[in-house]
Amino acid sequence: MSTPARIAILPQGSDTVRIDEVMLPDPGPHQVLIKIFSTGLCHSQLHEIAEHRLNDIMLGHEATGEILDAGAEVDHVVVGDRVIIGGIPRTLDAPTRRPESAQVEERDGRIALCQGVYTWADHALLDELYVVKVPRDTRPDVTCVIGCAVMTGAGAVTNTAKVRAGQSVAVFGAGGIGLCTIAAARIVGADPIIAIDLDDRKLAAARRHGATHGVNATKEDAVEAIRALTTSSTEFDMAGLPVAGVDVAFDCIGTDVTARQILPAARTKPLGAEGNSQAILVGIPAGDFPVSPLDLFLHEKRLTGSLAGSCRPDRDVPFFLEWFVRGDLDLDALVTRRYALEEINEAIAALSRGEIEGRAIIEF
Repeated sequence: MSTPARIAILPQGSDTVRIDEVMLPDPGPHQVLIKIFSTGLCHSQLHEIAEHRLNDIMLGHEATGEILDAGAEVDHVVVGDRVIIGGIPRTLDAPTRRPESAQVEERDGRIALCQGVYTWADHALLDELYVVKVPRDTRPDVTCVIGCAVMTGAGAVTNTAKVRAGQSVAVFGAGGIGLCTIAAARIVGADPIIAIDLDDRKLAAARRHGATHGVNATKEDAVEAIRALTTSSTEFDMAGLPVAGVDVAFDCIGTDVTARQILPAARTKPLGAEGNSQAILVGIPAGDFPVSPLDLFLHEKRLTGSLAGSCRPDRDVPFFLEWFVRGDLDLDALVTRRYALEEINEAIAALSRGEIEGRAIIEF
């Protein structure tokens, strides 16, 4: 039996989303039909909207919902289960097949595509590899951001960098993902935690989530400020200069400016000393950026990317959800705006203007 659904669709050649009413078919063997309770707005969707398209697309890749129906081959969830949806497969332990990207037939017969999943909808028909079962009493609203913002930001700390207690951290960008990075750094015991942004309001939010210092990059050089806060009085590099910089620098924005700042912000080292500082790209890089080979070589720094926080959703979603349940991860403070689906274009405009502190969600 077909299921009516209201889905946000971005038409080919347009930058304005429309709400389309469609009929979703019964799930295929590996599909699940999900009633969406809430879904987040991620900055990466602005990139999708701006890209040239040859077809209509559907957006959104983090949500909390409930299973309404499941295909014959689905065995990890059943009808009535609460789930969190993310944009990467929940496990890589099933090599016999790859997850299928969802597509929807619109009322006029056109086909809307997506990058794996879509969640800006009150119902979604998705490959079961994109959903993680969570306890039935999981809150239906703010937990949706675990599917992307938390996994990406917090996962970069716990999985990619493996930050340890006492290590110093710098986070470029205090948006939704940056705040999750800062919160995770606080939870694992990093110190100091330096937030860098262009907006004092966002730097204040960063302090509420755990930053010990804030640097407004419109008022001072961010790299020099980080080095001034972390200069050692007892350690010197092979050039005789004081060791300075953080153990881990995260770029949670992905602009060419921030991408080229994280390596010089990472800690220098004495010759032969153990340990390597890390510069980690968390935000999607906007283009090429220069790297100093000498800085990389002399101080044995590591420059790497972090795709979705190096997460395995079936392992990490329950882990981060437990952080929220026990009060360590304040998702209520992270989610600062809530919209209805009909307000999606208003939400996109606010996101593009940089007006959203933390994360915005759509509630159904």
